[in-house]
Amino acid sequence: MVTMGAATCHSPARFAVSCSSNSSASAATGRPLRVAVVGGGPAGASAAEALASSGAQAFLVERSPAGAKPCGGAIPLCMVDEFAIPRELVDRRVTRMRVLSPSNLAADFSRALPPGAHIPMLRREVLDSFLRRRAADAGATLVPGLRGVLEVDAVVGADGANSRVAREVGAGDYTTAIAFQERIRLPDAAMGYYDDLAEMYVGGDVSPDFYGWVFPKCDHVAVGTGTVCAKPEIKRLQTAIRARAGPKIAGGQVIKVEAHPIPEHPRPRRVVGRVALVGDAAGYVTRCSGEGIYFAAKSGRLCGQAMAEEWARTGAVTEAGLKRGYLRRWDDEYLLMFRFLDLLQQVFYGGNAGREALVEMCADEYVQRRTFESYLYKRMVPGEPLGELRLLWRTVASMMRCGVLGREVERLRRVERQARELQLRV
Repeated sequence: MVTMGAATCHSPARFAVSCSSNSSASAATGRPLRVAVVGGGPAGASAAEALASSGAQAFLVERSPAGAKPCGGAIPLCMVDEFAIPRELVDRRVTRMRVLSPSNLAADFSRALPPGAHIPMLRREVLDSFLRRRAADAGATLVPGLRGVLEVDAVVGADGANSRVAREVGAGDYTTAIAFQERIRLPDAAMGYYDDLAEMYVGGDVSPDFYGWVFPKCDHVAVGTGTVCAKPEIKRLQTAIRARAGPKIAGGQVIKVEAHPIPEHPRPRRVVGRVALVGDAAGYVTRCSGEGIYFAAKSGRLCGQAMAEEWARTGAVTEAGLKRGYLRRWDDEYLLMFRFLDLLQQVFYGGNAGREALVEMCADEYVQRRTFESYLYKRMVPGEPLGELRLLWRTVASMMRCGVLGREVERLRRVERQARELQLRV
């Protein structure tokens, strides 16, 4: 549990973490900052590494070191260099992407991939283990769920979508989706087909609000889906994605089945006192794509750096300092991107007509180029005025062809008629 004055929070590690009520006085003695990082995924490991590298005493708590969150495993290319990910950790280098519509219209999403670029694919258990070892090499102390009491100056909650740290400090609730996937080992010939290919399937049959996927791993593929629907629906959706992939995964052997909640939006409060939330615990997963690995690692690093910087400057860690040094930096860099992707999901994932329009647009080379600029390098680059105008026109045209705009206009007309009828009655 995490104790801050009168507040008590139970950590997943089932031991007590007490936030000292007099951290500034302790700092005056010259001792280093002490931080408990609860959760050993990319967010927690990156936070612990940043803290330890600054000279802080970081305690990285992970109750299940052998486990890992079910994940497609794709990371943006920029993460390899930014987080010094060894090349040997990358299982596959995807250079071909295919998006399939509800009617199985396929869009080759690879024509605008920059020369030499690729999407690295890796296994979370491999990445997480590496990041934890690197945090330990930097000086962090790994705590594998030991019982006891640990007194610290601040806490980083990196314990996932069902964060107990967040719940106990009253950080507020948020909607979560369920990610479900099967790891399937394919015959050699079938695996060769997915050597450098990732497939994404959209349609109400595979997910009413997300997409299904077939992503290549080291010696197998990950076949999965995600949805905010009730758990019983997952089996039906997973059956559908396997049916859509059809003969391409026929003869495969399921070697692992995984499921895990993922957040749909940021949590209402990401900093409470001297407790800061990062990664999935903070809600840093994009709704449109479900991407979270990079944002987890980046938020953990930013949070750890903010704590260390404030301690070095003032001899304390405060809520105001964390909001200024961590949240403001995060929001300035990524809030617009999250809102944009949220809007895309609302526009295109509402029904199969919208999904057909989305896939039609995915075939456009300008759309692909803008997508790769944003995804591979995590930056929102201003578009070309003429290109943006053409994109707007193509978007409207695609939506009209697929019936989205027509249905929306009809809905607005019905609302207008109902309003007029109500006025006449009055």
